[in-house]
Amino acid sequence: RDARRDLSRGLLMGVAGVVALYLAVNIVSLRVLGPAGLDATNTPASNVMRVGLGERGAQWIAAAIAISTLGFLSQSMLTAPRVYYAMARDGLFFRSVGKLSSGTRAPVMAIVLQGVAATIIACSGKYGEILNFEVTVDFIFFGMTAASLFVLRRRQVGSTTAVYRAPGHPFTTILFVLSCAGIVGSAIVAAPGNSAIALCIMISALPIYYWWSRLIRAHS
Repeated sequence: RDARRDLSRGLLMGVAGVVALYLAVNIVSLRVLGPAGLDATNTPASNVMRVGLGERGAQWIAAAIAISTLGFLSQSMLTAPRVYYAMARDGLFFRSVGKLSSGTRAPVMAIVLQGVAATIIACSGKYGEILNFEVTVDFIFFGMTAASLFVLRRRQVGSTTAVYRAPGHPFTTILFVLSCAGIVGSAIVAAPGNSAIALCIMISALPIYYWWSRLIRAHS
């Protein structure tokens, strides 16, 4: 009925549910395996289920994780290519990536690009290394996104409508930014080499962006 209110509530309830689920899984894993047991295994969920429900339980949870992973990959293939599509539409990427299929109205070239990039990354290293790359860069952008709320709210001072609202701001926003900084710092300490590579890749996008922008302006 009220999209702005209902969507906000739905997002908050969904995030709260995920947080509660993750905390419950971590608590159970610590209770069953202990810190040493968790450190010694690459499959904590299967080990926990094996203790509680035997080998069949371990197989069930492994299958459930595989299905969950496929679901995540599905949504990633639907959402991430839209970033490339939007960049191309704004003139910041190859024009062919900004085209939609006449039949499905999907950005086919962007989806193919995402699939090729994901395949190269998956084949380029071990899971732990790839996860470290992802965490380092992701949480930098998560923190920057939250920090942008301060700028956006300052710009809307005097406006009749409060567009950029957040419960508990600025305290919750500051807490989130600090949490992201802590996670990035932890990733750097745990794997400085991989984190350095991830940061170099991220920073290298800046000169490419400015070069591409100048190229577009020169041809416009």
